[in-house]
Amino acid sequence: MDNAENSTTDRDALTSLVAHWLDLWNGDFAIAEQIISPGNRVHAALFGGGDGSAAAGVAGMVSLVTQMRSLMTDLVFSIEVGPIVDGDHVVVRWAATGHYGGGMPGAGAPVGTEVTFRGTDILRVENAQIAEYWLNADTLDLMTQLQVSAG
Repeated sequence: MDNAENSTTDRDALTSLVAHWLDLWNGDFAIAEQIISPGNRVHAALFGGGDGSAAAGVAGMVSLVTQMRSLMTDLVFSIEVGPIVDGDHVVVRWAATGHYGGGMPGAGAPVGTEVTFRGTDILRVENAQIAEYWLNADTLDLMTQLQVSAG
């Protein structure tokens, strides 16, 4: 197999992995052990003020997705840009839409408010699994829609 064929195969595999990543964020937790490395590291500023290190591994990643989905049980993620593949890294720009279900401290938005926010994921892939995850979400836009007060 020449490099061009190998590159196409790798790109196809990474594109498939991203499709499964989207499935995970859309609530298919059964796929988690297949696509997330046991040593997965998360790099993100989390709602509770943490740095993402608590969301390590498969269980941590499932917990992170579950936490986000608990705010909006009908949350649907879609990819707007990508996947963009660069070696063992994949980048996607996503949008998420759902209806606020309550439970965010300080939120003034009524339950049922439709919310849409966006972000970018950078995934480092190793052995056909996600080994590192960088999250950059427009949390300010989300908090504004949920009418979260600072005080």
